[in-house]
Formats: sequence, C-alpha cells, structure tokens
Amino acid sequence: MMNKAYYTAEVPEDRFEVLNNLKDSQKPIKIVLLGGVDSGKTTLTTFLANELLNSGFKVAIIDCDIGQKSILPPATISLAFPEINFNNLYEIKPYKSYFVGSTAPIQFFGEMITGTKLLCDYAEDKADVVIVDTTGLIYGSGADLKRMKIEMIKPDIIIALQKRNELRQILKPFENKIRVFYLKVYENAKSFSREERKEIRAEKWKEYFKNSKIYSIKFDDVIISGTKIFQGEKILEDEKYLLESIFKWKILYGSKCEGRYTIVKRDLANMPRQIDKNILYYIEPERFNNLIVGLIDGEGFCIGLGILKAIDFENETLEILSPINEDEIKTLREIRFGRIRVNENGEELGLLDRDLI
Repeated sequence: MMNKAYYTAEVPEDRFEVLNNLKDSQKPIKIVLLGGVDSGKTTLTTFLANELLNSGFKVAIIDCDIGQKSILPPATISLAFPEINFNNLYEIKPYKSYFVGSTAPIQFFGEMITGTKLLCDYAEDKADVVIVDTTGLIYGSGADLKRMKIEMIKPDIIIALQKRNELRQILKPFENKIRVFYLKVYENAKSFSREERKEIRAEKWKEYFKNSKIYSIKFDDVIISGTKIFQGEKILEDEKYLLESIFKWKILYGSKCEGRYTIVKRDLANMPRQIDKNILYYIEPERFNNLIVGLIDGEGFCIGLGILKAIDFENETLEILSPINEDEIKTLREIRFGRIRVNENGEELGLLDRDLI
C-alpha cells in the first residue's frame, strides 16, 4: 500500500461540474484544494489531472501534504508535470521540490508557504492548470496556514471538500474575490488510522532511500543551514578550553553568534551545572543521529534528501546517506537540517522541536 488515492471510475457528479468549469476558464488557472483529513483531496487531484490531460491541458501538480506525501520524497513540497495518465500520484516523478524537513507542518509555516509560493510561481509559466493539493489541517493554526497560503498564492479557484460546513469560516473572506466550489466529501472515502498513516509513511521512506550510498561532505564545501551550531563564527581555542574546564565537558564543536554560544559536547563528569541557555546552549551529538537533511541546489530547491549518519567534528565532515546520483551531488550547494529522524528501513525515530538543534 504505497498510496491512498487512485484514479477511479466512481466519481460523484459534482466533480464533473467542476471539471467542465475548469475547461471553460481562461488559462493559466491556479487551483487550491482544501479539505480535512481523509476528505479525498488527493483522489480529486488525480481525477482532475487525468481528465485535464485527456483534454489537452498541460497540468502541474503541487503536493503540499508533507504528512501523507504522494509525490516523493517525503518532508518536501513537490512540483510535478504529469504528461500521461496515471493511477496515483506516487507514479509521478517530481520536477522540483522544496525542503520542509518534517512531516508535521505546525512549526514550519514559513517553509510551507514559501515552498508552495515558489513552486506555484515556477509552474504558472509552464502549465495551463496548476493544482495545489494541501494538508488536512483545517482547525486552529491549520486554518491560519490555509488562509495565509491562499493570500500568498492568490488562486483563481478554490475547491473545498467538506462534510458539513467546516471550511466556511476559512473561506468566507475569499468568497467575493475567488471562485469557490463547495463539494461534499465522497461518502465512500476511506479513513486511515494514525497507525496506518505511519505504516504508509514508513513504506515511502523505505522506498525513497533504497539504493542509497554514503557521501562524505566537508563543512567548507557547502553552506550548512537549519541549525544553530554553524551560525556565527567558530569559538576560539581559549574559549573552548575555558568552557571545558568550567563544565567538565569534551567540546566537539562550538560557535558563537551575537554573544550566544552553541556547543556540541560530551560530559566528562556527572555533576550539577547551572547554565543560562539564553547565553550558552548545548547539544549532545546523538541528537543528530539519523536526522533528515535537505540537499539544496543553487536556486534553493531540494535535489534530494539525505539521512545524516555521522558528523565528524574533528575532520569537519558530514556523512550522509542519499539516493541521489553523482551528477546530482555536483549541483549541491547547501545542506539544510530537518527535524525528523528516520533510518534507511523507513522507521521514524521521532520528531524534534524546531529549537532543539
């Protein structure tokens, strides 16, 4: 079970009404799909894309659902240009991706909105129809994310899949500015438990990282972002010696930025330590084990993902497991740390709080 949604012959009539409206609209058309969890957004995306392809439209799909990713790799927002009919989005290769670095968008609104906007702008010049498939978060801060995304993208059409009227409050400010289609959630839409979703993600992680190899990358050969430890400048030897003496640490790496120190350390003694974390922030090196990282090109797009297998602070080298090939690695300009830990077998080892690294 690699994907939840398939191109199906069972299609409610109101979907065809929307399709006919799309065909009559002036190109290019930007469409945002909204709906809660298991509301059928990806199934509708698959249906609309296939039907539009059959009618001669050039279609772009932007998969924003980082928690239940259809177009691999996971933890990214992906843009694809399907050229022939497909049964599910999993079959489509991404043309460009933007790294988010997590499967939970709550702490990553900036990445979610920026990535969607950049890929939308890119697709708009190359497609007749751009379909944006969003996450199932529609309550609380999830509603705020949807509002901000709509404000940023400025779609021509919003398709809202709802069971009752759960999307009205989000969309009320846009009803006089943007054409909104309210559709009922298909009564046969399948629901998935939290455990089933986790299993689906595990399969996708495993599939993505098959045939991977280890790349050894020097700190100085790339920009390293998404973590405090490489911000500012490296601490001086006398600062390192002083901190080690005071706190009985072995400091593997240290940096300072605006008077704040970030230290990667190991304890040499079991002792109480009074530390103001606003001035001195410390991290054990194990926190980076199996961390997902984004491999970023010169344009800021993600050429692929890696699993951080080791940081050799002494030789200033990152050991990264990735399926990208030798030609792709030549375009690498930046390594961006994510906030989810995963092993090559697809097992998720936990999410990290954004501020923890």
